[in-house]
Amino acid sequence: MKRAAKASKLNMKIGKPLKELTEKELFKYYAETKDIEIRNELVSRYLYIGEILSRKYMNKGIEYEDIYQVASLGLIYAIERFDINKGFEFSSFATPTIIGEIKKYFRDKGWSIRVPRRIQELSKKINNAKNTLQQNLQRTPKIKDIAEYLECSEEEVMEAMEASQVYTPKSLNLTYENDGEDKDVQLMDLIGEVDKSFTDIENKDFIKKAMEKLNALEKKVLRDRFFDIKTQIQVAKELDVSQMTISRMEKKIIEKLKKEFNKSA
Repeated sequence: MKRAAKASKLNMKIGKPLKELTEKELFKYYAETKDIEIRNELVSRYLYIGEILSRKYMNKGIEYEDIYQVASLGLIYAIERFDINKGFEFSSFATPTIIGEIKKYFRDKGWSIRVPRRIQELSKKINNAKNTLQQNLQRTPKIKDIAEYLECSEEEVMEAMEASQVYTPKSLNLTYENDGEDKDVQLMDLIGEVDKSFTDIENKDFIKKAMEKLNALEKKVLRDRFFDIKTQIQVAKELDVSQMTISRMEKKIIEKLKKEFNKSA
């Protein structure tokens, strides 16, 4: 009864039921109020991400329900940390957070989900390089600065940064400069820009069925991002558009996939 009364009071304050609010409105109100009912509504709308990612780790010696609970917790963490004003798609932001929690759970259980040694070694070099460059340049190093210093590609640096969340979660709060539309962003934001998003789902049969709902350009982006494992930056260069354009297209594609997934659930 108390919960129903609280929900009713919240609905009156906002002006309409939570079910009728858009995701953007929910995140806005949650940032302002931190009301648990709003968070619960967000969790219910995005639980499908946890379900999909949990299936990826099935048959690895741990019960699906246990993995799903960890994924749900990761989803809550993502909701708590998400800033709607950054302009990123929540599903892209939440995916690395959820995967990180699942991997942490496997590590705690003594199970191994290995990152390639070259990525591990590069990640360590990046940590040393950013400290050196910070002193030499007297500013926060750009991705380009780190790549030139280590004599590797920017893509390799970004890949190692993404993988580094498995080993040093706190490093995601560090700030980096970016040559794109966002000049000063956190590492977690960079992961959100170029993360694997739904490439980790590995539900290729489902995606192939959903492709018939997409136009030719969307199909190309889908293949490049989800099948060929290219980053948004790579796809943007090939199509001669901005990375933000690919990000927006990916958002639309994910929404279409979400609808198809809900239909098949």
